[in-house]
Amino acid sequence: MLERQFNGSRLREGRIYRGLTITDLANNLGVSKQMISKYENDKAVPTFESLLQISQLLRFPKEYFYEDSIEVKTGNTYFRSLLTTGKKEREMQHDRVKYLTIIRSLLEEYVDFPDLDVPDFTERDTENVEEIAERLRESWGLSDQPVKDIVYLLETKGFVISSLNLDKKSIDAFGSQHEVNGKQYYSIVLGNDKNSFYRRQFDVAHELGHKVLHDPYMNLDDLSKEEFKQIEQEANDFAAAFLLPKESFYRDVSIHPNDLMYYKTLKKRWCVSIGAMVMRAYKLGVISDGTYQYMQRSISQKGWRTKEPLDDIKDMRDPVSMKQAVELLIENNYITGDEFMYKLSDNYGLSLYREEVEKLLGLEEGYLKTQTSVYKDNIVSIKDKLDSKAKNKLS
Repeated sequence: MLERQFNGSRLREGRIYRGLTITDLANNLGVSKQMISKYENDKAVPTFESLLQISQLLRFPKEYFYEDSIEVKTGNTYFRSLLTTGKKEREMQHDRVKYLTIIRSLLEEYVDFPDLDVPDFTERDTENVEEIAERLRESWGLSDQPVKDIVYLLETKGFVISSLNLDKKSIDAFGSQHEVNGKQYYSIVLGNDKNSFYRRQFDVAHELGHKVLHDPYMNLDDLSKEEFKQIEQEANDFAAAFLLPKESFYRDVSIHPNDLMYYKTLKKRWCVSIGAMVMRAYKLGVISDGTYQYMQRSISQKGWRTKEPLDDIKDMRDPVSMKQAVELLIENNYITGDEFMYKLSDNYGLSLYREEVEKLLGLEEGYLKTQTSVYKDNIVSIKDKLDSKAKNKLS
């Protein structure tokens, strides 16, 4: 059997995953920056003692640094705050969503998830964002009613969604296209430190807007600063049009358009922040420029920029489909937590600690050692042929 070789690119990947610079890692290991660079470019191999230090510092198993993971093709990654988010911060998140997508691919060997269901607007006959949002709502059978939980909605449409501690306040959410084993995935990652269900609704709709309007039609690397601002505004306009459909929202808001207290009632119905609804009312021509400016000043004076009425009443809705998939497998005795981790390493070249996978999937700490279900209405189901085939695969 051939001896495995240290993989320097994995060291770089793990270092960036933890948000460390070469200097940070060198200082922690007590070696030079040049030596870390040699490790990462396969010009030198760390000693076993250094490898143990690296493993402990970066919180990856030793095996992680000897693996070549399966090929994952990555498309555009849309950071909502790209203009204020540094390259280091963006790179830190790229592999998180890549690993999440690999785990999804593994789960799909045994569990049926909804297929990605997004109409192809490549040959669209309109550039009108309002009309495209209406067409998507029509395609998904939403009529003109409020979207009560967009996270759940998109999971039923095949999106890979996760809620993570993104560590950086400058990153609200981001979406990314990946291809694993020839299959396309679109992932949306949400910061779990945001305390407003209503603002999260808009964040998710914004990322949906990028998928519908911009992906994969444009290359973000080719955009100027002004062009990027434009696509961000388009995604905002799409989010508003998708969550607050023109005709029905217009009817509702026109009853008391100048009364901020009335927007609290609308917030309960439409599940969107007051700030977003005021902006939508203004763009629909329901309120004048002067009224809009007055209402914006009032929102600031009331402190609603950071926390609006009802924000502390409505619980956040976390993604559930990936959790449900793990539950279905473990609780039906198709696989144990240890077997799942082994398959991730052996079949996909991705050795992670159990705690890392639990974080990526939004599972409670230690869940992969438990078998207790907390969900009643499953989005996902075990594949029909799993009984006859999967047990052989898992054995």
